[in-house]
Amino acid sequence: MSAALDILLTASFWVAAIRIASPLIFATIGELISERAGVLNLGIEGIMTAGAFAGWFTVYSGGDLWTGVLVAALTGMAFGLLHSFLTVPLGLSQHVVGIGVTLLATSLTYFTYRLALPEVSSPPKIEPFAPLPIPGLSRIPVLGEALFSQTPLTYLAFVLVALVAWVLYRTPLGLAIRAAGENPAAVEAQGISVTALRMGAVVAGGALMGMGGAFLTLSAFNSFFFEMINGRGWICIALVVFGSWRPGKALLGAILFAAFDAYQVRLQQLSGGAVPYQVFLMLPYVLSIAALVLMARRAAYPRALMVPYRKGER
Repeated sequence: MSAALDILLTASFWVAAIRIASPLIFATIGELISERAGVLNLGIEGIMTAGAFAGWFTVYSGGDLWTGVLVAALTGMAFGLLHSFLTVPLGLSQHVVGIGVTLLATSLTYFTYRLALPEVSSPPKIEPFAPLPIPGLSRIPVLGEALFSQTPLTYLAFVLVALVAWVLYRTPLGLAIRAAGENPAAVEAQGISVTALRMGAVVAGGALMGMGGAFLTLSAFNSFFFEMINGRGWICIALVVFGSWRPGKALLGAILFAAFDAYQVRLQQLSGGAVPYQVFLMLPYVLSIAALVLMARRAAYPRALMVPYRKGER
């Protein structure tokens, strides 16, 4: 029991937790922006897959790492634009369109991979982002190594959380986005296009989702392989609810889930095979569901979420 608790006090555990949380942070904030504007984006799993491949393939083809991140973001924006066009001006079911985008993006990614690399039997490797310790701060015991010895993309994820929070709660644009998800008729009364706001939010959210996928291939790993997203997109949708549609709380939720995930790996090693490994794999999801149930009871969701809006309608 003591050894299991000691894990929580090690720097390596929290380094792993922050690393695991980073792609979730990108994608969760992207989903949060979209839902704050009133659009549920269930295409997140496929968008992350497409972003992961687009970023990796750009670097594999000779581009630099930041160009790979940019291409991943643009790929996410393209699928976000498709999703927003079908759901906002056309008013189609957000559930159906989202699942369709996930299937389209995933299948198109796998097809492109096979088309571009027909003879490859094992995933080719690239040189990913290296950890970038921040002088001084990285020497703080435990906390410094966990937070300030990460790769540049992890730092970018945390900066984006603060930036999105500032935009949503401190700028007129953020107020308009939140109003579009709460009372779109009031937004229209101010002469602001609800359609433009919602589409822009979904496109911006898609960019962050694509970057979340790219983190896996450009920072966490050094190659692209099928099923690498492994349900992270669906977890991000739950994290938005867990965070009550607030960036700060969503960030904490992502770190909490990542800590559960990192902890189960170490518990597997500690058990020495005495307990089936499937039990440990299940642990972070069970704990996350329990936390989600507790938090969701008090969550106030955007009242116009998933409600199509057409100009002039009341």
